Amino acid sequence: MPRLIRLPRLLRPLLAFLLACLLPLAGLAGQVSDPPALGRNTYVPLESQPFHGQLLDLKQQWTDAPLNQVVGDSPRATLLNFYVVMAQVSRDIARIEARAAATPGLFWSRAVRNELELIDSYFAEAVKALDVSEIPQSIRADFADEYALKLKVILDYVFTHSRKPFEIPDAAGMKALNEGRVNPSASWTIPGTSITLTDEGAEGGRDRGYRFSAFTVAQIPSLYEEIRDQRAPSAGASSLLTPAIYDAFSLRPGHILPPKWYLGIPGGFRRNVLEAHLWDQTLFQVLLGLVLLAAFAFVQFRLVLTLLGTYRMTKRAASQPLTPMVIWRVDNIAWHRVLLAGVALPITRLVELLLDHYVNVTGVPLQVLMYLLYTLYFCWAGLFSFFLMEALGRSLAEWITILRGRRNALQLSRVSNLVMPVCRVLGAIIGVSLMYRLLILLGLPGSTVLAFSAVPGLAIGLGASKLLGNLFAGLSIQTDRPLRVGEFCRIGSNLGYVTKIGLRSLELQTHESRITIPNSVVDEETIVNYSLRSDQAEDAVLHVFELHLPLPADLTPDQLDDLVHYGRLYLTELPGLCAAQVFLDQDAGDGELLLRCCGEIQAPNWTDYLTLREAVLLRLRQIMDQVIRSRMVIGVAYDTSPEQLQRIPELIASLFAREPLAAFRACRLMAISDFSYDFTYDYRSAQPTYAAFKDEVARLNRALLALFAAEGIEIPYPTQAEVQIDA
Repeated sequence: MPRLIRLPRLLRPLLAFLLACLLPLAGLAGQVSDPPALGRNTYVPLESQPFHGQLLDLKQQWTDAPLNQVVGDSPRATLLNFYVVMAQVSRDIARIEARAAATPGLFWSRAVRNELELIDSYFAEAVKALDVSEIPQSIRADFADEYALKLKVILDYVFTHSRKPFEIPDAAGMKALNEGRVNPSASWTIPGTSITLTDEGAEGGRDRGYRFSAFTVAQIPSLYEEIRDQRAPSAGASSLLTPAIYDAFSLRPGHILPPKWYLGIPGGFRRNVLEAHLWDQTLFQVLLGLVLLAAFAFVQFRLVLTLLGTYRMTKRAASQPLTPMVIWRVDNIAWHRVLLAGVALPITRLVELLLDHYVNVTGVPLQVLMYLLYTLYFCWAGLFSFFLMEALGRSLAEWITILRGRRNALQLSRVSNLVMPVCRVLGAIIGVSLMYRLLILLGLPGSTVLAFSAVPGLAIGLGASKLLGNLFAGLSIQTDRPLRVGEFCRIGSNLGYVTKIGLRSLELQTHESRITIPNSVVDEETIVNYSLRSDQAEDAVLHVFELHLPLPADLTPDQLDDLVHYGRLYLTELPGLCAAQVFLDQDAGDGELLLRCCGEIQAPNWTDYLTLREAVLLRLRQIMDQVIRSRMVIGVAYDTSPEQLQRIPELIASLFAREPLAAFRACRLMAISDFSYDFTYDYRSAQPTYAAFKDEVARLNRALLALFAAEGIEIPYPTQAEVQIDA
């Protein structure tokens, strides 16, 4: 037996210290040199999770009874149902694609389309588990599909990268959790993640169930970007794992299932060329989308040019007289605008559907395109509503005119003047409502939209009071109807024809310009309406015509009588003037004699009115000169014998025997002047024109001179003697 070596007492403490220092190092060396511990996987596989068995049960349940719902009464029901249904959708799509090469044709058969409808119903049911209320309505449906697919990939990652098993609470589990909480909450978050399921209470009298919260849905894109480049678990590990479900959806055309002709393209060319990534899209999607957008832009450009061309057509039609043919042309132009705007609506909607469901644009490009297309769609919808109300207003005005039995341009203009502003206001209100609807669809909060709605009211309250005053005054004018379109009137100091009565202002066509008068001013001014209203449906409107002609102060009573006589004869026979009256009057201010002419004229515009007024004024001036020249004064010398003086009236009367249109009235010795005896004679002439009257006067004067020369009667020359007195 070997002999034990005894150490000295002094060395024993030193040896203990060395052993205490070397033992930890020996343990560390053994730990580092253990190679299996370095590659050990610490993640719990999906098959080892406590809820895996229920996943398999739900998979079989959805296969046997597909008419179920994903949203359940607990986080476990909703989460597992969503996971199973999305996996089922992926498997069904993969099965259909696998047998695509074995079936002939470029398009899916009827049986496949029926199967795809069932798959779409599964997918739509799964999407209901997401609270997408925070996504703008314009892109809500499209992005809900994308988020559901991305969420399935995220859940694959979460379920396969958990370091320890975790339980998903059912209804009883949620109740137990809330009992232990200080502030009970109807929400549950997957451990180690920000994915939360919450129950927001009842809606419409029923429980909404647990859904992925709006906050979780908003985080899905960022969560997906964090895990997309990490190594995904193999789908062979479990039939429920679908790591490529989103790529299969987003990198190919078509919704859920690509077109059959696309799958018929050789796989190598399709994957290496057509599905090359470009801005999170494939090269095929980018090229097809650009072609579609270019065609759409060309069509939109042509529609806009054609629409602008209709306004040039309207301007040309407005410059022509308002005849039934012109009215029909204007109506056609109005309905042409409605057709153009109506065609733009389905085209815009079609392009939206093609980009979304056929080209399958996703992500940010889809959001930009949807915002652009929705804006265009609602702009066209606003124009369509405005054009439709305007066209309906024109047609309605025509039907009202026909039903009233007054089928003429003037009556149509009056009815249109009343109907069109109302229709245009309604169209504008519809257009503004559509713009507010667009703001909500683009994601603008309802409170902000209401704030925008308050801006017009504030503007009206602060700075548009005059507009409201004109509006109410316009309604008063349209109701009381002191004026109508086409009537001749005086508003204050403005005289003219009413061409338009709008909701804000009234247009008055004067002889020199067109005046726009606010309705509030018209309502306060004194209105003199010269138009005569009648129940008869006539094209021409009768207006009161009045003319005041100042008369010379030296006219004798006989001349005044002749002036009234000739004036009445002329105005009675004047075309375009009826119920003519001519009479003498005296100005109340300075006592000046006036010749007043009144009547009713048919003058629908200033040209006709001024032409008639000019003709009357000119003819009355001619008549006045005719009356003055019909009274002649002739002097004879002092050496004329008494017998000659006695015969002079008879001699002058004999001159008119040869003038059948001249009626001799009298000849008298009215004055003895400084150099002659002055005879005055007057007559009335029935010559049709002023020129014929002057010719008649010339003939009478020549005959008078010849007669006096034959009778030896001299007409003296006035003489003047100048007397000079020498101082």
